[in-house]
Amino acid sequence: MSTDTKGYLDMDLLRFTTAGSVDDGKSTLIGRLLYDCKSIFEDQWEAVEQSSKQRGDENVNLALLTDGLRSEREQGITIDVAYRYFATPKRKFIIADTPGHIQYTRNMVTGASTANLAIILIDARNGVIEQTCRHSFIASLLQIQHIVVCVNKMDLVDWSEGQFNKVVSQYKEFASRLDVPHIDFIPISALLGDNVVDRSENMNWYKGSPLLYTLENVYIGNEHNHVDARFPVQWVIRPHSDEHHDFRGYAGRVAGGVFKPGDPITVLPSGFQSKIKRVHDINGDLKEAFAPMSVTFTLEDEIDISRGNMIVKQNNPPESSQQIEAMLVWFSSQSDLVERGRYTMRHTTNEVKCLLKEMKYKVDINTLHKVENDSKVKLNDIARVSLQTSAPIHFDRYRRNRVTGSFVLIDEQANNTVAAGMIIS
Repeated sequence: MSTDTKGYLDMDLLRFTTAGSVDDGKSTLIGRLLYDCKSIFEDQWEAVEQSSKQRGDENVNLALLTDGLRSEREQGITIDVAYRYFATPKRKFIIADTPGHIQYTRNMVTGASTANLAIILIDARNGVIEQTCRHSFIASLLQIQHIVVCVNKMDLVDWSEGQFNKVVSQYKEFASRLDVPHIDFIPISALLGDNVVDRSENMNWYKGSPLLYTLENVYIGNEHNHVDARFPVQWVIRPHSDEHHDFRGYAGRVAGGVFKPGDPITVLPSGFQSKIKRVHDINGDLKEAFAPMSVTFTLEDEIDISRGNMIVKQNNPPESSQQIEAMLVWFSSQSDLVERGRYTMRHTTNEVKCLLKEMKYKVDINTLHKVENDSKVKLNDIARVSLQTSAPIHFDRYRRNRVTGSFVLIDEQANNTVAAGMIIS
């Protein structure tokens, strides 16, 4: 496969996440998208029909198409992040259906961390509520560039333009404090399909596009950083056959920039320098590699490189430091964040020990104000902290590169992931 084709496939793929409060209709919306785009197999449809009858639902319950876990179907809620894939002639899609319950906010962060776009669902009857604010703030924190606010259940407010405008006004007031460049508003009924794939006949006052058209046409070409060349080494390839005894390759996923054969590179943290000899993937040699391609490099010189090292261009190094300022989303229900607590930081393919030096402030989700006199950080809280690592890490600020600017913290004793972090400085 040529790099041109690879680039087209990556540009042609939209990853989006759905978020909102419980019963706002996220799973129903995704079910409706899949059904109306003819992306459901007959046996899947039959299974959903049967489950709907057993539950006593009047109509086929489209939410059951995405609530894949048996426990989810039995409780009628989404617990885990469910990934679904579908395609139209214009674009391929990966959907992360994330839970609405507050105790599963961490799952929403997981689903949104790789998304290009977030759909925020709001019940037209309830308007903007705390979970709307929480999920929108997380989308902003994760530097998602596009938010589509779907005001759902318009059929339950008599397709009222006034009610839609009221919700839009509420959301805009809150969103004025967020860092999201593009926000669209669409009135929909996920249950009946209005403005999901086809334009609604019940809301002639709405002059915008239906949801699918918006998803097909949103521009995401500038999402990856193609300026700063970053290649975290994931695996060192040393074949054990006599035929390839002198081969040494470095495999991983390009996290930023463009790499070509002949490029002068530096390996961090050692500082050793060399040039790229070959760039190749499973199909053979490539003229270039760019984010987010998975490739293998061979170098002109035999130097000591291992997993966790980073290959960068000689004239464009990342920041390197043991002192990190970051925003943390706390994941753990078993333990609270502890000042002077010790954790393992997993950053790209590297792991280092770290000390939580200072908890600077928490963020009030509803007002986005800083809470400086409360040092208790519990499940789902968002806080700004300073960390000290046992060895320098090589990073870009999250705003510049979502891959090299993010990390997770692991509780060493329980071996649990307790937080996701976005590096500020």
